[in-house]
Amino acid sequence: VQLQASGGGLVQAGGSLRLSCAASGRTFSSYNMGWFRQAPGKEREFVAAVRRSGGSTYYAPSVKGRFTISRDNAKNTVYLQMNSLKPEDTANYYCAAAPNRIDYSGYYYSTDGYDFWGQGTQVTVSS
Repeated sequence: VQLQASGGGLVQAGGSLRLSCAASGRTFSSYNMGWFRQAPGKEREFVAAVRRSGGSTYYAPSVKGRFTISRDNAKNTVYLQMNSLKPEDTANYYCAAAPNRIDYSGYYYSTDGYDFWGQGTQVTVSS
């Protein structure tokens, strides 16, 4: 599957952005999907994930209550709604697809669990 992330930009602290990740192929609904981010000089970190059905979601503690992940399997797209943005949210945001192996709840937060990655979209939050 090929992934194309979009929707990044420059926003003031307290503002909102919605990221989108469009997937190619007919098997999008068979993949669990995640969003990760990477700031300069830092490791890539988990942000949010959603199971293939959309029925379960997972969030990093730093974004819980501010970000919402969702997916539309009919449109082959996963979204990340980001509200109340903070300067520390500044990073390159990546979407990723994980095949539905057993125990996804045990590895949704790990980059090792994802086989396909988008190119990233830059989010910059000014103070």
